[in-house]
Amino acid sequence: MMLHNVPSPLALVAFFFQDDASAPSAPLAASSNAIVEMVRNSGPVAFAVLIILLAASIFSWSIIFSKWRRFSQARTQSKGFLRTFRKSGRLSEISTVADQFQPSPLVSVFNEINDEYQRQSGGRGMPRNPAALERAAQTASSEALTAMESRMSWLATIANGATFVGLFGTVWGIIDAFHGLGVAGNATLRAVAPGISEALITTAAGLAVAIPALVGYNQLTAQLRDFAGRMDDFGRELLNAIENAAMLTPQAPLASPPEELAAQPRRRTF
Repeated sequence: MMLHNVPSPLALVAFFFQDDASAPSAPLAASSNAIVEMVRNSGPVAFAVLIILLAASIFSWSIIFSKWRRFSQARTQSKGFLRTFRKSGRLSEISTVADQFQPSPLVSVFNEINDEYQRQSGGRGMPRNPAALERAAQTASSEALTAMESRMSWLATIANGATFVGLFGTVWGIIDAFHGLGVAGNATLRAVAPGISEALITTAAGLAVAIPALVGYNQLTAQLRDFAGRMDDFGRELLNAIENAAMLTPQAPLASPPEELAAQPRRRTF
């Protein structure tokens, strides 16, 4: 009679598989709502910290996307402008089509050098002051980089400050946990859980905001250094082209007196 009460192996396997299939349903449901519950149950200080970090994250991502799009356009237009510059043999021809590649910082360098060259010699012959052309190229490069670096300091500020804002929430959550422990009078999980929860979620939020801002700042800074090198190389290439063309072209009288050429306003694209 005892043999009839022993469960069969198939029944045992079915029992274990039933338990294994049904067991993960509760943890999965709990984990999907854990973050929402922690945010909902956060105190006013932790909630304010999360709001600040959310605003900083949105602002940093907007800077990253806008800069990435602008730098991509500048890189594409720079390649097109360099092809046009190297195919053409006249500054006047390049000057007429330069505005079509305006997102490129190389256009600003070209305009500044060309304007200075026109003021010195009217666009023909050797420039009277080559050092002034070099200074014009450096000025244009500096202005272009300054324009491209706008709002980059905000990324650095968010990358450095978000961790400290999250740390403030962490410290406040630990203080809240010890306060709950003192009020309860005994070391129970229910007494310290709200404070520990606030500390953990603000720490995670601070890191989630700071890490992308830091990576974006480093990547964009590397691209700015690349643009700076390209502008310096293009400035030297343009100066060499002007000197080589001037040696092959006979000196012609200026179309306008030097005083009128010096009074012409400089073009600024910033």
